[in-house]
Amino acid sequence: MAKKRIVVLYGGVADEHPISCISAASVLRAIDTDRYDVIPVGITRKGQWIVDGEDPKGWKLGDSNLPSVEITKRSRPVLLDPALGSDGFFAGEHDDLKNPANGYGTNFVSMSDIDPGKHNMVCTLGHVDAVFPVLHGPYGEDGTVQGLFEMMNVPYVGCGVLASSVCMDKHFTKILLRAAGIDVAPWVTFDARTFDADSQFGNSADSMLAQVREAGLHYPLFVKPSRAGSSFGVTKVEGSDASDEDAAKRLAAAVFEASHHDWKVLVEEGIDGREIECAVLRDVPSEATRTSLPGEVVLDSRSKGDDDAFYDFDSKYMDESASHVEVPANLPQDVLQRVRSVAGKAFDAVDGMGLSRVDTFVRPDGSVMVNEINTMPGFTSISMYPKAWEATGVEYSKLITMLIEGILR
Repeated sequence: MAKKRIVVLYGGVADEHPISCISAASVLRAIDTDRYDVIPVGITRKGQWIVDGEDPKGWKLGDSNLPSVEITKRSRPVLLDPALGSDGFFAGEHDDLKNPANGYGTNFVSMSDIDPGKHNMVCTLGHVDAVFPVLHGPYGEDGTVQGLFEMMNVPYVGCGVLASSVCMDKHFTKILLRAAGIDVAPWVTFDARTFDADSQFGNSADSMLAQVREAGLHYPLFVKPSRAGSSFGVTKVEGSDASDEDAAKRLAAAVFEASHHDWKVLVEEGIDGREIECAVLRDVPSEATRTSLPGEVVLDSRSKGDDDAFYDFDSKYMDESASHVEVPANLPQDVLQRVRSVAGKAFDAVDGMGLSRVDTFVRPDGSVMVNEINTMPGFTSISMYPKAWEATGVEYSKLITMLIEGILR
């Protein structure tokens, strides 16, 4: 049987660029190369698509420097002709990467162009059967690249345009889930474009605090970009419900930090509950959504007495000793089943497909609240998504095969 040609896409212009690189490295090391002919395609931080860069399979967690897609001496630009669909993937010459005047700066060409000298050094990457976009964050997980492949009629792993865009925006995720009868944390949303950046939002601090109190939000507060991931720009704001002269300043500083990543900023009420995550899979459209055993990320710093610790970027990706994953989470069976039920319902409510990780809060009374939905969850060696399925009986390499085969049917 002829191998199917799969493009694994990684990197990107979002803050999550290095996490995408590490996730892709794990996927590339585990993918079944007896079944698939794999073409790694990296996207630089400037948005250039390349092949023949640094081998991503060597990237891993724990390195002092986070990986990045860089143009090397052997790199060639990847060029797309949307009109040719699955046959529209080409590679140019190395020098084209530095000469946008050739028309390659946009990565889009038309192979029907009659200019006799324009495409003489372009070669095809072959018929691409599917794309696995291991991209996190904006311009990768938000429906944009999914829309591109929809226009090219190229199968791709993961959620479609609607689910990807909705779940990338935490504000609209909450609105859609709440409309579906699924409990979410109380919040307010700010438009940071209306605040005075010169004062680092200090001139708007009192107004922000007034809106938070009018919404009835209780401390601690979590301030986060609406359309970012991997805990970039997230700040925990302590305080009290009584008058606090420093509360407005702390809130403004947190909103200013989040605004570096997105002009839309959420302020959420901290929930008294355990953060429980559930991996969701619907690899075949005609089959029902499946859910894994729910897991919990245990912050080892809390066991050492740091009760204020939360699962920030360093805990996720830089310090393997900061936390560990427990699957299944240490909860009663009926609560675990409730988490799975809510996770599946949330995934279906946003029209999810392929895979997602649904993050929930389990409150002391056993009720379940959805925090967010990650449509392309981390695939690193310590990520919850593969660990949860492994504990449920689906080995990592088989999981990748299921996701790819599901879209090739």
